Amino acid sequence: MTWVVPAGYALFLALIAYRYATRRPRLTAYPPQPTGPLISVIVPARDEAVNIERCVGSILATAYQPVEVIVVDDRSSDATPATVERLARSSAAQGRLRLVPGAELPPGWFGKPWAIVQGYRVARGELLLFTDADTWHHPELIPRTVTALRAERVDLISVLARQETVTFWERLVQPHVLVALASRVGDLRRVNRTRITWDAIASGAYILTTRVAYERVGTHEAVKQSVAEDLALAQSYVRHHLDIFLTHAAEFMSVRMYRSLAEVVAGWSKNLALGVPLMFPPIRLVRRAAPYLMWLPALCWIVPPVLWAVYGWGWGWAAATTVVSLAIWMTVYWAEGAPLRYALLYPLGAAMVAYIMIRSAIRGGRRVEWRGRVYRAD
Repeated sequence: MTWVVPAGYALFLALIAYRYATRRPRLTAYPPQPTGPLISVIVPARDEAVNIERCVGSILATAYQPVEVIVVDDRSSDATPATVERLARSSAAQGRLRLVPGAELPPGWFGKPWAIVQGYRVARGELLLFTDADTWHHPELIPRTVTALRAERVDLISVLARQETVTFWERLVQPHVLVALASRVGDLRRVNRTRITWDAIASGAYILTTRVAYERVGTHEAVKQSVAEDLALAQSYVRHHLDIFLTHAAEFMSVRMYRSLAEVVAGWSKNLALGVPLMFPPIRLVRRAAPYLMWLPALCWIVPPVLWAVYGWGWGWAAATTVVSLAIWMTVYWAEGAPLRYALLYPLGAAMVAYIMIRSAIRGGRRVEWRGRVYRAD
């Protein structure tokens, strides 16, 4: 009977490999559209001096025209605004880049929705693109998503980018978080055009929408109190009977969310406790309990190797499960572009994710800290 456990893990390995091999839809299926209506690209930026030049440069290099890029400086304390002003004077910008100095954060707002709304207020485009400062865009990214938006006849399109991991902790932890989130989301074809509000998701790193639809849902002002504003915005679209569409785009976009263990812990702590409950049915008990339970699947990766280490080959099922688990994580790390040697440390990665999730549940639901601001959330 105990061999049922490693058999279950082997089945999960087959499912993981199948999912990676058959991920659909993919942005490669949509040919680039080089021209069309004006797109206003809005980039909220708070202390993004290390990222902003690469991000803006990649957007300005797009194969789509016409485009205007609006960087909203959200009260940065570093060289972010000076860098944008320098880029705006360059020949590459050609009058397409402008800096909007952000106003003080009003009561009741989270920083990112407030910055985006300020950019929207000066934007002229028929299409609006919200993207993060820690992203890199392939020249064909915008033209292909414009094609997808039109071809699929939807009101919002969001893409899943390749996660850049450089430091030890990024490479160890990020794949675990991505697998945990993917386990909840499942196949994007199930999510696209959903009419179940709590099933709707979007990636805040890249959201392209029509101005008409965005204004219909009340802009980001409608989600001003949400840390997970991308989830809340997607769900607002579904609530207004508008269609959303997600696609895999690792070939055309990358994002480096965090650069250190401290950023990994703080960043996911703010996102998980307030974002995960939105992905469950709107039942008070379920949503309250979700942040406190979401770490439990990590035990599936921690318990078998611990038992094997303690009891040795006497617990053969634990040894077999550990070997299959290693194969699972080698598949994940290979697919995510991380060095395979990090798969050997998968129990440590799972333990770190469990710690982040527990910390997120205990602290993040009431007090959120990010980029020098402290938010109080309901």
